[in-house]
Amino acid sequence: MGVLEGKTAFITGSSRGIGKAIAQRFAAEGANVILSASRMGEHGSLPGTLQGAVEEIKDSGGNAAAVVCDLLDVDARATLIAQASEPFGPIDILVNNAAAGVMNLPSQITTTERNRMFDLNVNVPVELTQQAIPAMKEKGLGWVLNISSRTSELIELPYPDMPIAAWVVGAYGATKAALNRYSEILAHELVEQGIYVNALSPSYICLTNVGPEVEAIAERRPDMVEPVEMMAEAALTLCSGQHVAQFCYSRDIVFTTGNKVMSLDGKTLLGDARMPGVS
Repeated sequence: MGVLEGKTAFITGSSRGIGKAIAQRFAAEGANVILSASRMGEHGSLPGTLQGAVEEIKDSGGNAAAVVCDLLDVDARATLIAQASEPFGPIDILVNNAAAGVMNLPSQITTTERNRMFDLNVNVPVELTQQAIPAMKEKGLGWVLNISSRTSELIELPYPDMPIAAWVVGAYGATKAALNRYSEILAHELVEQGIYVNALSPSYICLTNVGPEVEAIAERRPDMVEPVEMMAEAALTLCSGQHVAQFCYSRDIVFTTGNKVMSLDGKTLLGDARMPGVS
């Protein structure tokens, strides 16, 4: 039996990238997973669909379902947790992964762009958590994981000759800093009721759903890249234990807890050669 056997997990922004990887890893550990995106088919210029992600998990023997929702639609998201609870029952684990980022100098971010980022990156996780809390309280157990970013902190420049690489993530990072602070206080409020709230960021660049600016950094600094399996394993660690009010980096939480990084199907131990900074 997997560590999430019998649990139901809902992951937003899971048609591709980190969200999809977390859904796959959770399903491999026995969870019923509900994936969500703004549409079932293609959207945007990046590969991957919600329908395809669900089918992959089912083909691997996991239990998965999809819920379509435009998270920027206030009315649509007001009943999202109720909809996500229909296939398998009340949500035990909520992973707020969906996010929007505008990579531009802080002085040039428009009000519309800023509002969109704060709505999706802060308001949506807060509202979905509020919707999920009653069922978790009734069970006396639950997990909320908010996916954050290293940009929420004052970061060192990747290399001195390209300072703009750090500047253009500032506005996005401000939304994640707000999410971290909210997560911390909410965690202390809910822990006595058996609900564990944490925030998680990749330790390094996770090459999924990234723009050209981030890809440029990764190309010049391959030592700053980590596999998506690291984030999936870190998410599993935080959503199966009793960690409270952590703002964690993926590599740190995995290795300080003595866990190993597994393939997304949970069958293969990944070699240290794929893990930056691990000898």
